[in-house]
Amino acid sequence: MNNSQDEVKELIYTQIKKEWLNPHEVSREYNFSTSTLSKWRMKNLHLKFSKVGKYIRYKRSDIEALLNSHLEPIAEVA
Repeated sequence: MNNSQDEVKELIYTQIKKEWLNPHEVSREYNFSTSTLSKWRMKNLHLKFSKVGKYIRYKRSDIEALLNSHLEPIAEVA
């Protein structure tokens, strides 16, 4: 593929977000390290996941809910 086809492919991919992400995709898109995700899975903390065979997936809406639950309120300007 040439560069313009690659750019179009990347644009389409970013506009159509996958609902289920593997740990590497979560790491890339949300900046959680794969080791942190692994530790959370072992301790059953913070983020729900699905495991089918050896494949681990995270639901995007669960990731977004986790992030939204940690929003800090905006301080009022005096």
